[in-house]
Amino acid sequence: MADSKTDDRLKLYLTTEVLTPTGRSLREEALAIETPYKVALNDEEVGASMVLPTGLEEFGPGFLFGQGWITSPGQVKEVYVCPEGRISVYADVSDEDRPREFIITSGCGGTGKISREVLEGKIPPPLEYSISFHEVRTFILEVLKASRLGLETHCVHGCGLWAEGRLQAFFEDVGRHNAVDKVIGAILLGRAPARAAVYTTGRLTSDMVLKCARMGIPIVMSRTAPSSLGLAIARRAGITLAAYARPDRLNVFNAPHRIV
Repeated sequence: MADSKTDDRLKLYLTTEVLTPTGRSLREEALAIETPYKVALNDEEVGASMVLPTGLEEFGPGFLFGQGWITSPGQVKEVYVCPEGRISVYADVSDEDRPREFIITSGCGGTGKISREVLEGKIPPPLEYSISFHEVRTFILEVLKASRLGLETHCVHGCGLWAEGRLQAFFEDVGRHNAVDKVIGAILLGRAPARAAVYTTGRLTSDMVLKCARMGIPIVMSRTAPSSLGLAIARRAGITLAAYARPDRLNVFNAPHRIV
């Protein structure tokens, strides 16, 4: 599980000048580190993203899964992270499995993309799993507590995965999509189960929901809102979609039966 509580490699400090109607003063601020990483599949570079430099081993497979290059956990064999800015993923995939047509998603800056085959293709039924409201409360509070970097910089999104009564994985990133990709990558690498619930601080647009649905994750929750297409995909997949999630409240948009 990623932990930014004591990792100064993820942030830098600088002094800013604070201006008010009554004067000016100096204040030290923390900034989250944002850096470019290329992602290669079997030595072929297929994409790149600006990321927070943590959880990169998980990010590589998750990024490829989100775009449709990888479709199942058993395909991933090895992952190597090069400090010069490259993540190399080796997986059992063939040329026939390559995405043919990409659609630009709602990722920040228009950098996200997803294959049309993935967007319009068949979604497997979700794994069966339910979560009690008491667990929901604990889950959300643990994710917010784990997001120390978010509190320090106000510049990152967090994503956690809950199963078997505990927080199984937690990752942060400057991009909400990237944080979810890291959780997906942990599942692909066998480090977390898909029979689980996901909570993200980012909004649930189509690609965010689709990644989780394709992995079979049955419960997806967000601190903020879903989009119309995100909800349509949740309904198509039969997963539970909850938004405006707080420790004492959920707005469930689809399949509320999994929240006990």
